[in-house]
Amino acid sequence: MVPLTTGFGPGHDVESARRALAARLRSAGIEEAALDARLLVGAALELDLTGMVTQASRQLTPDEATRLERYAQRRLAHEPVARILGTREFWGMPLRLSEATLVPRPDTETVVELALEIFRGLAISGRGPRIADIGVGSGAILLALLREIPDAFGVGTDVSLMALDTASDNAVALGLARRAGFVACSYLAALRGPFDLIVSNPPYIPSAEIPTLSIEVREHDPRLALDGGNDGYDAYRVLIPQAAERLAPGGALIVEAGQGQARTIETLMTAGGLTVDRPPKADLAGIPRAVSARKMPP
Repeated sequence: MVPLTTGFGPGHDVESARRALAARLRSAGIEEAALDARLLVGAALELDLTGMVTQASRQLTPDEATRLERYAQRRLAHEPVARILGTREFWGMPLRLSEATLVPRPDTETVVELALEIFRGLAISGRGPRIADIGVGSGAILLALLREIPDAFGVGTDVSLMALDTASDNAVALGLARRAGFVACSYLAALRGPFDLIVSNPPYIPSAEIPTLSIEVREHDPRLALDGGNDGYDAYRVLIPQAAERLAPGGALIVEAGQGQARTIETLMTAGGLTVDRPPKADLAGIPRAVSARKMPP
């Protein structure tokens, strides 16, 4: 048997390689080592879960062993699995990532859930629903909403051209490109509206806290998408008044919030002329994650 610390070679079959990698990751203090090992082995060997089971005793080829060791070294250096594979699932959709985009996280699905709850109560007549996603990144929130609202058209904005290219590619891959547009601008500066839903996962980490984040986040997520300024609210101060101007009467703004930020964001929304008419929606950990307000009809 090949020792666990020497990489992968002829002594490893599919199953022993998976177990060896899980042990290496676990010894490095990486959480979910078993899941990460399964994903990396599957990607390196181009096998789904069924293939890994049915080919468990097959020996690794030299190319597979080299590729798997390369993936292992990257994960041992705390590069997220999603970055290594270049994709992440969100709302049941496979999304391509780039260095200009955040890795979509399950917490952000709370924004999608709240937006859909609010949408079901909107009265829209004479046109299809219109959605704007500000700081669109990989397109996760916008494309999830377009998937759930078949007659909607959505626009995503971002200051990063690379992020816009990534979101556009994901829209094409998911068959949503005809109902999505992408615009390079700061927040909503280039948009006119009116929009029925405006959604955003803006940067909200206070600048001084970024060095304290996990290695996976602080060294691999784009700082532009993390840094919320001295107190974490810089993006909301710009975004909220712009959204208030561009929402249709009755429309809603839904944003992601960091832990402990919901109440201050609601205060900013009220000061911006919007009406907070429901409590924030909590994520699976019980943290108020999605905050909303509406533009009341005159």
